[in-house]
Amino acid sequence: MNRLATETSPYLRQHRDNPVDWYPWGPQAFERAVAEDRPILLSVGYSACHWCHVMAHDCFEDDEVAAVMNDRFVNIKVDREERPDVDAVYMEAVQAISGRGGWPMTVFMAPDGRPFFGGTYFPKEQFLQLMGAVDDAWRERRSELLDQAGQLTAVLGRTEQAAAEGAGDLPGTDVLNAALDQLSQAFDAQWGGFGGAPKFPQTMSLDLCLRAHHANGGEAGLQVVQTSLDAMAAGGIYDHLGGGFARYSVDAHWMVPHFEKMLYDQALLGRVYLHAWQVTGDARYRQVLDETIGYVLRDLRHERGGFFSAEDADSEGEEGRFYVWTEAQVRDVLDGTGLADDALGWWGVTEAGNFEGATILHRPLGAPLQRSVLVEEARRRLFAARATRERPGLDDKVLTEWNALFLATLAEAGAATGNGEWLAAAERNAEFLWTELRRTDGRWLRSWQADGGARHLALAADYAALIDAFTRLNEATGDARWVGAAVETADAMLDLFWDAEAGGLFTTADDGEALVVRAKDLLDNATPSANSMAALALLRLGALLGDARYANHAEQIMRLVGTLAASSAMAFAHLLAAVDFHRAGATEIAVVGDRADLAATVHGRFLPNAVLAWGEPYPSPLWEGRRPGFAYVCRDYTCGAPAGTIAELEAQLLPR
Repeated sequence: MNRLATETSPYLRQHRDNPVDWYPWGPQAFERAVAEDRPILLSVGYSACHWCHVMAHDCFEDDEVAAVMNDRFVNIKVDREERPDVDAVYMEAVQAISGRGGWPMTVFMAPDGRPFFGGTYFPKEQFLQLMGAVDDAWRERRSELLDQAGQLTAVLGRTEQAAAEGAGDLPGTDVLNAALDQLSQAFDAQWGGFGGAPKFPQTMSLDLCLRAHHANGGEAGLQVVQTSLDAMAAGGIYDHLGGGFARYSVDAHWMVPHFEKMLYDQALLGRVYLHAWQVTGDARYRQVLDETIGYVLRDLRHERGGFFSAEDADSEGEEGRFYVWTEAQVRDVLDGTGLADDALGWWGVTEAGNFEGATILHRPLGAPLQRSVLVEEARRRLFAARATRERPGLDDKVLTEWNALFLATLAEAGAATGNGEWLAAAERNAEFLWTELRRTDGRWLRSWQADGGARHLALAADYAALIDAFTRLNEATGDARWVGAAVETADAMLDLFWDAEAGGLFTTADDGEALVVRAKDLLDNATPSANSMAALALLRLGALLGDARYANHAEQIMRLVGTLAASSAMAFAHLLAAVDFHRAGATEIAVVGDRADLAATVHGRFLPNAVLAWGEPYPSPLWEGRRPGFAYVCRDYTCGAPAGTIAELEAQLLPR
């Protein structure tokens, strides 16, 4: 075994038996590179990444490749989910070199950490040739490589520089309208989503369209959302037997995924299906919500309440093997039940198949998604049969940011549906995070794993996601403790990560590890950026507490990236949600006294720009001078009459 055997990351431990002399990211590797005057070979990936496994089998498990790596380089392996700060810096370098990025990511750099060449997946022969060329250049033309490293390092942080140069007025309605126009132009009217293959869910853009529908009542935004959600729930990207979504589709039709299932996707997709159900009342969206949350609670939950990160795409050495079916397999499971033909027809299973001789279960576009009694019985039996197969690998680390994203969704969904089991799971998750990922000095950590505990200082995205999760949990349960947790976390975030000169949050804390650049997480990607999450979370927290300092910091973030957001809607969709919240102004709702029925009325509606105070009081002007037994709804510093009945409250919650 190599040094990765003692790491807590399942991804790193997957490489512990490689013949490569791997180092985890840390000072030992860099000290050796300096002492031996060797370049560093950095490999970054994650446990559920299909092509990471392919390159591992092709290259890192191969004695010939390992011999070259060990002889000529100091080799570092990084789990991008544990260290997104490291990943982000070197991914920007790879994108600058090649014009594209992805994982596995392969970077060659000087002993001081400055990158000079990089790419993504390399098959064995190409990788051997590349290493030979890099070694030759290092020995014979080193000055050229170091010049290239200097030039490449100088262009890192271009987005941050562009944001600082373009910072100006607070973005408003004009920026939102421009963004919505971009989304409309990119929308695939037939298959939903935005753009072509490969196709990602773009949940934050969909939620922005729901916000637009809420604000103006127009049908265009709602059509974008419904078309997209229906197509995703019908496609192979959705697990029709067990619930939950794969990360993305390799085609434009949502049919063929890479099968890995990530916790953050369940959090963000669950949220948009919840909101669509609140807006439309359509049972098909509630079904997807129930099954997606059910998948996480069943298959990704640690017994103490944390949520695991992901399930792999591969099982038994084959991509998708756990999920796909042949006609013969379906008939074998359902033999004698009279259900086989119903199941084969419902999910499109054919003898020819649609994926390497088997079928990825799916529904025809536009066909009903809600199952009949017979099909549901077939689903139950097929699910039970599938459970006997070898499961895909489980990445059982618990990440603070991703758990907070799911916690926010779980709390909001539990309150909206009245599902006490979900609320209990949300509270248990919050307790787990508070106990296991927060040090006694109040400092948050990013990653926990049962065998090794918690490690790695939390990043700005962890803090921002926690603030939102704690405020959502308070609004769902009425427990004032979680407002206090949100305040403590917000104050720490602003103290540790805030850029006092240009505004916005650095990715790493003031006392964190110094990388070749100190970056800012500005662009929404598979998850919202740290600054996007912070802007919306701080606006909501400030509205709950009547504390302008949180709103002031949120406004500085919006000023910093507002110009960029106007031209790149999908890269700033969550930030634009904060812009919408600020533009509309918070709707402040206080339910005073023992009126859970009035709180439930608020919970059941899609109110994207509202905050709710109820249950146990905490220091806030929302409680001041309010009589128990009534709900108070305030907009633009004007409050409606106290509402003592559900009907009176509902009348005040209608959009204006």
